[in-house]
Amino acid sequence: MNDSGISPSEIDERYHQLEKESEGAGYFLNPEVEFTKALVRGLLTNERRYGYPSCPCRLATGTREEDVDIICPCDYRDPDLNEFGACYCALYVSRAIAEGDTTPHSIPERRPRPELRSTARKSMRSAQFAGFLPYPVWRCRVCGYLCARSEPPDVCPICKVSKERFERFI
Repeated sequence: MNDSGISPSEIDERYHQLEKESEGAGYFLNPEVEFTKALVRGLLTNERRYGYPSCPCRLATGTREEDVDIICPCDYRDPDLNEFGACYCALYVSRAIAEGDTTPHSIPERRPRPELRSTARKSMRSAQFAGFLPYPVWRCRVCGYLCARSEPPDVCPICKVSKERFERFI
């Protein structure tokens, strides 16, 4: 047991769960196991504290509705992976980092400041209500998986084909 009351076996169990889920969805955990387990400890701590596993590298409010964008995996994971090769806390990394071909670098925070978050959510809802989406919708040409985001995922979480197999759907 450490000072957070989380046992090493709990950390190992969640680590292996994340590892299995990541591999199954085409994502990679940071290969620095001790670093990654420290992040897992933070997720478990936040889950006990708030009832949900908020990102251990960001300040959570304790209100799920306000923190939904930073519940792991957070809304910013895929854009950070696409642009920087790792998510903000570096729990998830690109294939190149996972295989040791490159190392993660500093990643700027893309989460809006608290006073701008509700405005951003309202404008997204207004955009959807007005009949258009704030992001393009990408379709996997192999399995039909759809996702709305600025770029398609590097790997389809369903059939595991590469980014090049996606087409802009809407």
